[in-house]
Amino acid sequence: MTVNIGGLSFQPVSEGSIILGTTKGGWVYGSQRPSFEARVPMFFALEHPLTSSEVGAILGIKNDGADSAMEALTSFDLRELAERLTNTGAFESFAEKNPGGWELRAPTEAEWRQGHAQNVIHLGAGLTERLADAPASNYRRAMMDGRPRPNELLGPASSQASAIAIHPRKPSVIAVTSVPLERPLPNVVARLVLSPVRTGKAIRVPQNTDRWSNVRSEVLWTTVLGIIPSFLIPVMRGMSSYATEGWVNLLFGGLCAGFFTGAIWRPRRSVLTYEGAAQLSEDSPSDSQ
Repeated sequence: MTVNIGGLSFQPVSEGSIILGTTKGGWVYGSQRPSFEARVPMFFALEHPLTSSEVGAILGIKNDGADSAMEALTSFDLRELAERLTNTGAFESFAEKNPGGWELRAPTEAEWRQGHAQNVIHLGAGLTERLADAPASNYRRAMMDGRPRPNELLGPASSQASAIAIHPRKPSVIAVTSVPLERPLPNVVARLVLSPVRTGKAIRVPQNTDRWSNVRSEVLWTTVLGIIPSFLIPVMRGMSSYATEGWVNLLFGGLCAGFFTGAIWRPRRSVLTYEGAAQLSEDSPSDSQ
């Protein structure tokens, strides 16, 4: 069912689960962890970012230029456009027929990826799209029901918004970045989604990790991949005496090798399920993953 509001056609995106983040264990992937399941309800989305003519139609301004994705929109501009559309008869009629509360806004990352996976949401190569989420250094405290992540940061990051970027030459490569809330940037576009308002307590990814488990794993793999080979190599080359006389150098070399391997590889982490996070939240708000 297509929903038309203010001349914009919103296409349905089916409810479902989407896995965000990565299970790769290397340190370089720390900003993409923990991997978790987000459950997204059915919502409606624009297939393509807002164009100049669409924005002009909403504002009542005639556009005689090229009709391309508009790069002059800030996050505040997008909120103003959403507010204008919310006050239209078409939106009010939709809300009456579909009770429960609906809102027009930018998509969250979970909604964007869900729509993209269902071939509803499209974004051209080399473009970056504004999201409704606040930026974060990793997925700790991320919302697991697809609602917008609130901005809980201080300093310069508090004036940023999360964004999705498509590689200019490899459209299959998608990354999460951030853009200024109040300043437009080249190749940065925006779209609107019509999404149900989530009520009640949000299920969030736990803030803390099992640090002792990580320490034990790191000690094990640094020993296996770094320290043991460092001592074994001189022994296999017939320099057994150096293994005892130069143990300090060999230990240091093994630690360096272990550190390097830890940056690019460690065993994969598990995916945090929605039920698992909900159980942790019920048992103890401070429980760690």
